Amino acid sequence: MAELGPGPHRSGDIAESFGAAVSSLGPIRSSLISKGMVWSPNHGHRAFTVPMFDEFMKRALPDEDWR
Repeated sequence: MAELGPGPHRSGDIAESFGAAVSSLGPIRSSLISKGMVWSPNHGHRAFTVPMFDEFMKRALPDEDWR
């Protein structure tokens, strides 16, 4: 999601960036929401809860090894 920028982003776009179906990312989405890392500003959209968190993630995990 950090690769897509600050957001909010459509769930379909997030799933596409992972090469996965939207329905398969439900448990991950739920976990990130319960941890307070992302929220849903509109139906079908996700955004980070902290401003500039996308930039932090890109600095903290610069390689694609985490995929």
